[in-house]
Amino acid sequence: MRSTPALLAITFVLGLASGAASAQNLRCGNTFADPGDSKMSVLGKCGEPVVRDSFCKPDPAPPPRDGSVRPCINVDSWAYRPGRGQFITILEFEEGTLKTIRYGDRIP
Repeated sequence: MRSTPALLAITFVLGLASGAASAQNLRCGNTFADPGDSKMSVLGKCGEPVVRDSFCKPDPAPPPRDGSVRPCINVDSWAYRPGRGQFITILEFEEGTLKTIRYGDRIP
C-alpha cells in the first residue's frame, strides 16, 4: 500500500485529536480550569479548594557558575473534591501559573 501526502495528513490530524482528548483539566460548573491559568482565574472559575499546600522545589536549571545558591521554585498545590464518585483533583501552580492537574483517590 502506498502512502500519500493526504493519508499522512489525516493520520497526523487524528493523532493530534487523540492527544487533545487526553489533556487533563478540571470542570468547574460550565467552564474548565486548564494548565496555563492563573491562580486568580482558577479561584474565579472553581472557588476555594478544600486543601491548600505550598512547598519549594529545586530549580532544575544548572547552578550558576559563580557558586551562588539558586532559589527554588514556589509551588502551590490545591485539592478539589468535584463530587461523589469522582476523583479528588490536585492542581499544582508554579510561580502562580497552573502547570499540572492530576487525579487522586475516588471520592466514595
